[in-house]
Amino acid sequence: MQDELIDARSLSKLRWRCRRGLLENDLLIEKFFAEHERTLTVAQANGLAELMDLADNDLLDLLLRRKDEAETPLNGETRKVLEMLRPRVAASTAVGN
Repeated sequence: MQDELIDARSLSKLRWRCRRGLLENDLLIEKFFAEHERTLTVAQANGLAELMDLADNDLLDLLLRRKDEAETPLNGETRKVLEMLRPRVAASTAVGN
């Protein structure tokens, strides 16, 4: 059941729950939905819901890697969703160009 795709009603509720007070979080979450909403599983939705329990600043710190994940107890699926949410670093930026 965890590998099943999330149904439309649950997806709508999750999108509403993901609305945040910080614009930066909202932008990253909107990008996540744009990329993954058609393939979002129940397990991933549960992981995203767990991340939404965090305070806005704590969530942003995790997304931007300003806070060590070890400081925040997250289950395995939630960690996977966190990686899906994180902004990707361009190759030229990663090499320092």
